[in-house]
Amino acid sequence: MNEIINCSRCGELYMENAFRDVCAKCAKSEEEMYETVYRFLRQRENRAATIERVVEVTGVKEELIHKWVKKGRLHAAHFPNLGYPCDRCGAIITKGKICGKCTMDIERDLKQIQREEEFEVEKQRGEGHLTYYAANKRK
Repeated sequence: MNEIINCSRCGELYMENAFRDVCAKCAKSEEEMYETVYRFLRQRENRAATIERVVEVTGVKEELIHKWVKKGRLHAAHFPNLGYPCDRCGAIITKGKICGKCTMDIERDLKQIQREEEFEVEKQRGEGHLTYYAANKRK
């Protein structure tokens, strides 16, 4: 069931739904800003513009541009200098949730944890099986 929540931009109450994360008024405003950004980027000389340049010319907040790239409304293939921050380190990426470096770091950490767990299992298996006897000969 849908809930009534506050808009993250203006604080107004609205009925939460899967299509919007802001109220209808803010969604309309965002759509107008999107059109402004898209019209700017469609011009051939602006296709390689950086996010900073787009923000400077259009006045649209960087977070909104990141949101549109992340949702696929602005394609990185068409606009190569656009992206959004990695969820882990903040580096600019064009697909997924985390960058390649963070992915490798996480995979390395997982492999290390797996090796440690395997070592502990082997250690547990080995305990109790090795018994040493000392032969004391008295003369």
